[in-house]
Amino acid sequence: MKKIRKAIIPAAGLGTRVLPASKAIPKEMLNIVDKPAIQYIVEEAFNSGIEEILIITNRGKGAIEDHFDHAFELESKLEGNPDKADLLDSVKACANLGNIYFLRQKETGGLGHAVLCAKAFVGDEPFAVLYGDDVIISDNPVTKQLIDAYEKYGKGTVGVKEVDTESIKKYCSLAVEHLEGNCYSCNDMIEKPKEEEIMSHYSILGRVVMPPEIFEILENTPKGAGNELQLTDAMRTLAKTKGVIAVDYDGTRYDMGNKLGILQANIEVGLKHPELSEQLKDYIKELSKNL
Repeated sequence: MKKIRKAIIPAAGLGTRVLPASKAIPKEMLNIVDKPAIQYIVEEAFNSGIEEILIITNRGKGAIEDHFDHAFELESKLEGNPDKADLLDSVKACANLGNIYFLRQKETGGLGHAVLCAKAFVGDEPFAVLYGDDVIISDNPVTKQLIDAYEKYGKGTVGVKEVDTESIKKYCSLAVEHLEGNCYSCNDMIEKPKEEEIMSHYSILGRVVMPPEIFEILENTPKGAGNELQLTDAMRTLAKTKGVIAVDYDGTRYDMGNKLGILQANIEVGLKHPELSEQLKDYIKELSKNL
């Protein structure tokens, strides 16, 4: 079995759910405390053993590329100030995380289309997809959890969580049977189900690891919900023919395409931040007296 070395991060969405914040700034660059959301995702991939990342962008997302490049003027200014050594290290670290490539999705065609754009990059290897809207905080990187399951069972793996009925109508629903621990066998799924179509309350949230044959399936998959090429529709074909493994992963997911998700991420990550946690706790305690 080939080692999983490559990951795709689709980051071409327009961010309409967080307008006007995303009008001039890519939603992936909105911060969680002191780092943009996409940096958390990139760090998760590299911490999972990924060697190369392709970020799918589109027009107006140059700030993402700039963030993972050197900023020589800024770095030289910080180098001249011994009190800014930690800041200099954090700025340089962004450019030294690993091999990151960029490709523009020239037309918005759905998540399936974004993944299909990466066919030449991936080649005939299994690969991970880390959804650009989903930051997942965990001690054991979620992508690593899925890679371990892929290597154990030899099948495509999808990261899932149980969600309520209203949420599952916006996501997807999986038909699952328990295997062991937090792993389930999945042989069917449906994107944006109506209430009578819900198979279970497990939904794919943010991470998948796929075999290379998913590209051929995508090429033969008709457009689905929203008249877009849906990755879920292709994964459904894979589930019904070869089966996939659903991993109820250990981690806290934040939807960074959602205003409440952004607020939750900043508060909860801030409460664990080494510099800010105590101040933030005191602030929240004081604030709660008037709520």
